[in-house]
Amino acid sequence: MRSALLTLYSKTWLGFMAALVSVALVSGLLGLIERKVPVGNLLMLYLIPVLAVATLFGRGPAVATSFAAFLAFNFFFVEPRYTFTVADPGELLALLLLLATAGVTGQLAGAQRRQAQEAREGEREAVFLYDVARLLDDADAAAALGAVAERLRLELGVACVRIEINGDDRYRPLQATAGEDGSLEGYGAVGVAGHVLVDGAAPTASRPGGPGRWVGLVPPRRPGSFRASRDDRFYVVPIRADDERVGAMLLLRPADALQFTARGNRLLAATAGQIGHALERDRLRGDATEAEVLRRADDLKTALLHAVSHNLRTPLASILASAGSLLQQDVRWTESQKLDFAETIEQEAQRLNHIVGNLLDLSRMEAGGLRPEKSWYDLGTLIDDVLGRLRPLIGKRQVSVDVPEDLPPVPLDYVEIDQVLSNLLENAVKYTPTDAEIRIGVQLLDGQVQIEIADRGPGIPRGALPHLFEPFYRAATNGSSPQGTGLGLAVAKGLVEAHGGRIWAENVAEGGARFLFTLLLTDSTTASAATSNP
Repeated sequence: MRSALLTLYSKTWLGFMAALVSVALVSGLLGLIERKVPVGNLLMLYLIPVLAVATLFGRGPAVATSFAAFLAFNFFFVEPRYTFTVADPGELLALLLLLATAGVTGQLAGAQRRQAQEAREGEREAVFLYDVARLLDDADAAAALGAVAERLRLELGVACVRIEINGDDRYRPLQATAGEDGSLEGYGAVGVAGHVLVDGAAPTASRPGGPGRWVGLVPPRRPGSFRASRDDRFYVVPIRADDERVGAMLLLRPADALQFTARGNRLLAATAGQIGHALERDRLRGDATEAEVLRRADDLKTALLHAVSHNLRTPLASILASAGSLLQQDVRWTESQKLDFAETIEQEAQRLNHIVGNLLDLSRMEAGGLRPEKSWYDLGTLIDDVLGRLRPLIGKRQVSVDVPEDLPPVPLDYVEIDQVLSNLLENAVKYTPTDAEIRIGVQLLDGQVQIEIADRGPGIPRGALPHLFEPFYRAATNGSSPQGTGLGLAVAKGLVEAHGGRIWAENVAEGGARFLFTLLLTDSTTASAATSNP
């Protein structure tokens, strides 16, 4: 504090010295030119040092400059010279006008300087609070508090700033320190007291709020001991969220620093308020996320029950009906009829197995347990295997396949990509007329391979495109009721993303829709395996 006071005093005395020096310089200049130009016409030259001193040092030194100019002109240039006596009443009036004009000019210049300083401080304060608000938007709360503590330390010139957030069932404990390591160790504990910032007057519609004030903490006394020490450098700013104290900002002021100004109190109170709002906002965001997770879980549960109740019941009913018919002893079935019953049982069982498999895959994806076991495979061979297995489902539809001859092996999980292609082909068959064509295309694009499956169906409704890959979502086309369980595309999306690729759908201008997904051609796991096992 002593050095800061000395700095302030030295600046004030420098202003008064500048006043004397500037008046002396102007007086010397007038002495040099008074023989050629009447001095009275150059009387207003004394306003120059008054304006200069007021601009550089403020109102006090400017008033001193005006009095010094009044005395200097009277002493050196008014008859009788080298005395403070004024013989001519006209010259007395000129001196008084000089004093009045210099005083008013100095006052105005000093006021302008003070207003400019206040404007700069206001702008600096607004920029600081804006930066604090942006820093607190960071998802990493610990890093955000550390950045705010450092900005606050630099802005207020304190030795150390520590922000502490108490942990409870709503807020997690956080701590961030900026400044000298260990300089706040032991502060805030029993036996050490300083100052705490309390709220100032509350703002109203016609009156601004107070900046807050510091209240000295009374150190506790232990039985049989002297009163604990008091450290006037230690300051505490409470942090409140939802009208409860959730933490504090601890500040250690240097021993030679001045007390905090009203501007510093405003910055501290506003920063503490923004931290409290950020904590409350983070808590509300977490509550909203939890509520959204619960809502989506409830929606998935409802959709799952709907899928089980409608889409599993149909194949089960067909299986039970066919098996019950075969078990009837009072009816003689022909061999052809028995074969039809057996085929129905097999087809419906496969359909049931496909639905259950999609449900299991979806549960694995949501649990994060999907880990592709990649190896190098020929993508053309995989597509041929899928087409051969789905030939009974494809029927009379024409399928064209375009795979580049120079396509290199692709790192993938054979079973999972087989399922992706199967789900997309089944979806294409579902919406493609029997006399239309399904096209499968493969091409290389910037270190990845893109697979396209296009159909000649009615296309995808515009409103359904953003939700097409959501679990249990089924889009109706051409006024028809939705088909399937809404799991195939969701499972395909999860399997493709597990491979590091992406999948999307779009309508074709000529008619129909196409589904595209990508797979990376480079994979560190498979590359290292291939290197170690040539």
